[in-house]
Amino acid sequence: MATASLPAHQQDHASSTNYLNCSRGFLSWACTLDHKRIGVMYLIGTMTAMFAGGALALILRAEHLTPQATLPGITHDLYNQLFTLHGAIMVFLFIIPSIPGALGNFILPIMLGAKDVAFPRMNLCSFYLWVGGLIFFLTALLTTGLDTGWTFYTPYSTNTSSTSVVTATLGAFILGFSSIFTGLNFIVTVHTMRPPGMTWFRMPLFLWALYSTAIIQVLATPVLGITLLLLAVERSFGLGIFDPKLGGDPVLYQHFFWFYSHPAVYIMILPAMGIISELISTFSRKPIFGYRFIAFSSMAIALLGFLVWGHHMFTSGQSEMVTVVFSVLTFSVSIPSAIKVFNWVATMYKGSILLATPMCYALSFIFLFTIGGLTGLFLGALATDIHLHDTYFVVAHFHYVMMGGTLVAFIGGVFYWWPKITGRMYNEFWGQVSSLIVFLSFNLTFFPQFILGSRGMPRRYFNYVPEYQTLHILSTIGSFLLGFGLALAAGVLIASLFSGRRAPANPWGSATLEWQCSSPPPLSNFEHTPSVGDPYDMNSVVWDAETESYVKQQSSGGHSHVASAH
Repeated sequence: MATASLPAHQQDHASSTNYLNCSRGFLSWACTLDHKRIGVMYLIGTMTAMFAGGALALILRAEHLTPQATLPGITHDLYNQLFTLHGAIMVFLFIIPSIPGALGNFILPIMLGAKDVAFPRMNLCSFYLWVGGLIFFLTALLTTGLDTGWTFYTPYSTNTSSTSVVTATLGAFILGFSSIFTGLNFIVTVHTMRPPGMTWFRMPLFLWALYSTAIIQVLATPVLGITLLLLAVERSFGLGIFDPKLGGDPVLYQHFFWFYSHPAVYIMILPAMGIISELISTFSRKPIFGYRFIAFSSMAIALLGFLVWGHHMFTSGQSEMVTVVFSVLTFSVSIPSAIKVFNWVATMYKGSILLATPMCYALSFIFLFTIGGLTGLFLGALATDIHLHDTYFVVAHFHYVMMGGTLVAFIGGVFYWWPKITGRMYNEFWGQVSSLIVFLSFNLTFFPQFILGSRGMPRRYFNYVPEYQTLHILSTIGSFLLGFGLALAAGVLIASLFSGRRAPANPWGSATLEWQCSSPPPLSNFEHTPSVGDPYDMNSVVWDAETESYVKQQSSGGHSHVASAH
């Protein structure tokens, strides 16, 4: 088994010339077609949106410290605007684009062994469409605000609200095009740019997750765009589409909106599941258990996700037969998710588990996502959903899936690929501390909300009766601790840019292709053509004390394409 490393002069070249310093200046970034730089810009943008939306959430939680008005200047109307903008920013500007736009753009081509995505200009355009959507949301915020809820439910959004509904919906419309462009790019890239030897069942599971997500983005997002365009037309020109006063049907809007927005839940969670598959295998030092089951379950989730939108509408007046059908389909979509959780746990069984920071976040994901999934069964069952609909139980369930799932996996993925993105290692101790704080404070924030909802506390209410106060106080304390944990995680990463040691090419000993190039990668991703093998064959990667790096072994006499640590 050959374990030769790159010659010293090639190592120095790889470490000195990379995608970060190959060109300098604002225009070199603003006009770049390099998928890695576009991914970095997405990372900065979406994380900024996350902290902005999180700040709004902290204001909302602080307001609920007491049953009546708590913070000076917060009125009923302003409260409505705050929770609307919190939801819209977190859903449209962070959760949906974060993993595909940031980590997907950066990692997918390198993981494929390609030089870039199939359509680099479309990729850059998708980022600027995201920026355009952000500008429209900021315009809505700085003018008359937005108070409809992030779902823009009619007829309130078309007839009654005096806020910037059209501006915000146009922002979401533009963001939809950004999502479609990203999805198209990923589908074509996976189909046309896989290197020789990388068959469908040699692709890493993160690529399967991104591919499944891209299918949903391309097929479902146009429905949201048309729906929001119809809403804007009705509000601007008084056409009767959704407003019953004009002969429209508000339930039609719900059907249109949730036909996109429930598949959008899987746009959010499927890439997160792909990240967890990579983390569990790498830090358990074992091949992933049931590779094909996990790959096919991603496709099953993508397809079944189109069939279950009606469970959001059990109280909207659907026929009994339709509600029963949607209830059954809702339970069926939980099966492929359960397959993934079982296979992750089976992968860890008898593994040599390393509790590095990314693995800590992966374990948190499994626990939190499982709670989110199990509580979803109560909302899929007709008898219990009638009682729990529009209560804090729904808020807790949604956040356990989206924050405990997508956000936690996103942070774990950022820690995992941070050495590859920046070429720097972070402080492992403080990274682990941040994961512990995030895990404990998350549960303190949202678990009391399950109890609040089961006791009848409605969501989106400015005031509440005094007997709910204790649970609200616990939730508010947890939210500020959660904010501190996320800020600490961001601080650990930022500090590494200034004081972190140089990262080796493969600090974790992973077998996927992105770890066969230097950290950070060169402009063309690879100095040499990477060798394609089993992405989860951990026996093919060994520690080389001479180069202080994990080395990809080859049995054919070829050399290993690995740069040494510095």
